Amino acid sequence: MEQKTNLLLILLFSFASLLTLPIPTTASQPISAVFAFGDSTLDSGNNNRLPFTLFKSDHKPYGKDLPNHVPSGRFSNGKLATDFMVSKLGLKDLLPAYYDPKLTDRDLLTGVSFASGGGGLDDLTLAVSKATSMSKQLEAFDEALGRMRKTVGEQNCSEIVKNAVFVISAGTNDMVFNMYELPVTVRKIAFSPSRYQDFLLRALGSFVQNLYKRGGRRFQVASLPPIGCLPMQLTIGSIFNGLRRVCVDKQNKDSQAYNTKLQDLISRLQASLSGSRLAYFDTYNPIMDMFSNPDKYGFSQTHEGCCGTGLVELGPLCGELSLTCTDASKFLFWDSMHPSQAAYSVLADMAQKTVLPYLIA
Repeated sequence: MEQKTNLLLILLFSFASLLTLPIPTTASQPISAVFAFGDSTLDSGNNNRLPFTLFKSDHKPYGKDLPNHVPSGRFSNGKLATDFMVSKLGLKDLLPAYYDPKLTDRDLLTGVSFASGGGGLDDLTLAVSKATSMSKQLEAFDEALGRMRKTVGEQNCSEIVKNAVFVISAGTNDMVFNMYELPVTVRKIAFSPSRYQDFLLRALGSFVQNLYKRGGRRFQVASLPPIGCLPMQLTIGSIFNGLRRVCVDKQNKDSQAYNTKLQDLISRLQASLSGSRLAYFDTYNPIMDMFSNPDKYGFSQTHEGCCGTGLVELGPLCGELSLTCTDASKFLFWDSMHPSQAAYSVLADMAQKTVLPYLIA
């Protein structure tokens, strides 16, 4: 009898202890997939199918440090930040291009890139680049959703989209093509750089809202890099600066101003889109730190790209006959506009430490 009484007391005490524990809220779901939209920093080969664009990287020496050493259409010597991202998340080794002919319907379930090299938030940018517009990228996503529904059903598809991360990187080409590169453009006549930034950010906000309407809830939006420190901009700037290859201060200040506005936009979208998580991903300061403190990251060259002379080579100018540096891991930039695999790895590590914890909290 005494043993039964003691057992009953223990059970009652244990039950009372459970009542004092905090009741867990709904646990955050792990990231199911990564969907990428925007420009060449996220394009893993979509431009390969575009016949009229010069912005292609489906030829050597692009991709020389990929596992199979074959150019895939990535604008780098190897992996992009989103490739490192999906690998770290355990989703897949590389984030494929939506228009990769080898892509399967099952591949879509863990993510894909819709981005297009030379793309931007302004359709007039496409007049120069002949890239795929953001609206066309959205249409491709709608098509992908249809394929996913057929594969796993409506409910499972909705869950995948809800728990996916939508990575967006756009705006650099818009500023370069419409505000800096050409002496006279329609946008330069109509807008000051500040007003043009506002125009771009309205387009970006609308794009995020459209993804939200399709079920997206987790968004990682990249800032502008220090545009004035890209090798191409150093080269062009040197013409007006006594041939000195120094960062174009005005362009960097424009990038910083845009990024401040972008953070404000993200805060407003976060407040208005119920149940969403929007994260600002700062690329400006990490790239600026790599540029200014190369030894810290193991770089020996930050002012020139690895491909060719490193001054102007990009796309078709970075070709199989170009003299290429022996070790791209020592270069911040692969060509005159795009980071090297080593730089993308640094950015991916920073995103994993700063952005992803917020998105999955």
